[in-house]
Amino acid sequence: MKTIFSVLQSFFKKPFRYAICFAVILTGFSIYVILDTFIIEKVYAVLGESQYETTDVEEYTEAIAKIIEPVITDMSYLDENIALKIEKFDENGVVFYVADVKISDAKYLKTALPGGVFGKNVVARTSSMAKESNAIFAINGDYCTFKNTGVIMRNGEILRVRPRRQERCGLVIDENGDLMIFEENDLTTEKLEEIKAVQCFSFGPTLIVDGKININETEIAKDRNPRTAIGQVGPLHYIFIVVDGRTKLSKGMKFPDLAKELEKRGCFIAYNLDGGGSSTMWFNGKVVNSPNDGSFAGERKISDIIYIAGGV
Repeated sequence: MKTIFSVLQSFFKKPFRYAICFAVILTGFSIYVILDTFIIEKVYAVLGESQYETTDVEEYTEAIAKIIEPVITDMSYLDENIALKIEKFDENGVVFYVADVKISDAKYLKTALPGGVFGKNVVARTSSMAKESNAIFAINGDYCTFKNTGVIMRNGEILRVRPRRQERCGLVIDENGDLMIFEENDLTTEKLEEIKAVQCFSFGPTLIVDGKININETEIAKDRNPRTAIGQVGPLHYIFIVVDGRTKLSKGMKFPDLAKELEKRGCFIAYNLDGGGSSTMWFNGKVVNSPNDGSFAGERKISDIIYIAGGV
């Protein structure tokens, strides 16, 4: 009986059989290399599996979101695009709130109208508009529908070009998020397009221009009142101030004092917005300050807000 060894020995005695076997082995190996490189699937690791014990795509996405979710306290907010900090001050019988805000893109600085409507007597509370807009932070605007004059633009849409009769200045925010001051008589439709305006407010007075306080004698003489103002420190860096007033706890602030608060925080430009009972600061679902018009405590219904958007 022949053994396997003797069979193989007799097989390889015939010419070229070594070469044929070698060729078959070489071809098979080459095919395997090609399949291994381009066809055969290999799993080196399942991302998130060891950390989150899941291979479900939706669950993994949610797990990642938890890592980068915002850090929020009662007076601050921080995520990859927005850094916001609010401080409360009680000095010399005046209570006021300062919000220092830095954003990564001008798209996070927005405005809102009640239900998106620009019209006479169309009003809502700051908190309502903020929630409707998915805002993180908001202040009252210039109550743009209270009067029928003034150059008004919101989120890139020109709503009214009717300069106030007296020489008054408007605040413009351009597509880069930069604040600029112009005399309203110069703010034509063509001018707004030329300077790439996105927002335009009609109130005042101007508080700071080119890093210097800009208050005239008439404005200096005005009484203490609740105030709201916006200023810019640098690219996409803003200061918002809301002052309480007309109460036993806070007597309000005069324009020069308001301008000094903005100046000492580094603002090179600043503008006063609607005040009195309109002055409201809202953050993360609640009103931060104590709005009061002297006869009514609580939020006043107004026509517009400025806000920092979440989830843009």
